Amino acid sequence: MSAKDIYHEHVRNALVKDGWEITHDPLWLKWNRKDAYIDLGAERIIIANKAKRKIAVEVKSFVSASEMRDLCEAVGQFVLYRRALAKNDPRRELFLAVREEVYQRLFTEPDGQELCATEGLKLIVFDEDTQEIVKWIP
Repeated sequence: MSAKDIYHEHVRNALVKDGWEITHDPLWLKWNRKDAYIDLGAERIIIANKAKRKIAVEVKSFVSASEMRDLCEAVGQFVLYRRALAKNDPRRELFLAVREEVYQRLFTEPDGQELCATEGLKLIVFDEDTQEIVKWIP
């Protein structure tokens, strides 16, 4: 199992503040014969139809010396984990959690928006200071 991201607890707290119940920390999945661990699993009851919405959240800090390397790692993990979820827990949606600063710097630009669209990236943008979710994309 890999080490927790430095913003792991920030995102966990933000999800709880937003009404989510943390069900897994981490969420274990099987990928072929390997183990995969997504940072968080959470669910929330949708009042209108009394169904549960289930999500998996991979937290990424983007603090290394190479922002492009961080982006490659984040997108690669997202694609791999999405595939593992499709086999193991297809009703669970996968999100990548990033700080608002990272979102503004990387994902609001045309190339970032194109990357989100072509790779099907779903983002949770959070404020690291208030530990609150700023936006969900899409």
